Amino acid sequence: MDIYVDNTHLGRHVTGLERITLELFSASALAPLNVVPVTARGTRQMVTTQTFGLPMRLATSSAMLLCPGFPPSPLLLPFASRVLPYIHDDFLLTRPAELNARARLYMARPFKLALRHYPRFLANSNDTRRRIAIHTRSDAEITLYRPSVRNVFGLQSEQRAGRAAAPRPLRLVALGTVEPRKNFRAAAALVAALRQRGFADATLDIVGRRGWGDDWQALEAMPGVTLHDYQPTERVKELLDTADLFVCTSHDEGLGLPLLEAQYAGLPIAAPDAPIFREVLDASGIFINPAEPAAAAAQIAAALSIQNWRARYVALAEQNLGRWNGLAHGDREAVIDLISRLAARPHTSGQFNPKRI
Repeated sequence: MDIYVDNTHLGRHVTGLERITLELFSASALAPLNVVPVTARGTRQMVTTQTFGLPMRLATSSAMLLCPGFPPSPLLLPFASRVLPYIHDDFLLTRPAELNARARLYMARPFKLALRHYPRFLANSNDTRRRIAIHTRSDAEITLYRPSVRNVFGLQSEQRAGRAAAPRPLRLVALGTVEPRKNFRAAAALVAALRQRGFADATLDIVGRRGWGDDWQALEAMPGVTLHDYQPTERVKELLDTADLFVCTSHDEGLGLPLLEAQYAGLPIAAPDAPIFREVLDASGIFINPAEPAAAAAQIAAALSIQNWRARYVALAEQNLGRWNGLAHGDREAVIDLISRLAARPHTSGQFNPKRI
């Protein structure tokens, strides 16, 4: 049986959504399944293919469809037993104020509809699985499919332990689209607090394209903050290699893949004290409250005052990457087994009951 994969959202800058599709849903990642990518050129063709093209493919075949990007079209509901959405987070439900009208109509409503009616999903973390289970059918099957983390930036940690214990200046780095959900203003406030705790020249480099909202303009005026916009891999590597600390102050994340990727540099990671970051970083993180910059600065200062702190975080990062990638390897085998079983069973039109809408 063919396994269609919705790749219609690819072709833009490769951010988290696109990276997950390329990493977890390629023919090589899902081998030996017969993966058939469905692509599109431009936004208009993407919308047309997602809305009408994918339902037509399932209506005229017995194939399965994996949706690792956008929520499945409402027209796919009759084929719900053959559609497997991948859930990155519950952002479309929990933060509606941060969505424009098109996102609310084209993404949030289909997402909510799919959660209510589909029999099974893939999720990128235990935290995401827990969150969406509140909205799904009571009998819905939610299978973990955590991404393994490669050294995508070609980072090295071998020399980091030998650097000076007292960095001058202290360099912080953050990755992500500059928009309200990423809460980079809190990261800038943290830099200001660190400057008051003896790190007088502390800086923050933010790598990510300009998103919606006015955060970009506000951050441009904050001392020590440099906005780099979207950068090629080599430039990101340079910024991570020269940094002393990776910081995340997001209001919410479904996973936080850049935190794991940054650990290949042996960097300490400061992140919000929330379940998803505890899940991702385990014992290797410095867990802070971004809403309290003075207290967060005190935690970071304490972590950087420990003897041989650089070597300590290099070792913790290595241990955590090994832990995470071991979990991801097991998930991949379970997902391939799941899809193989679903592909082998006879299917009716689906398990959609219109009375439940």
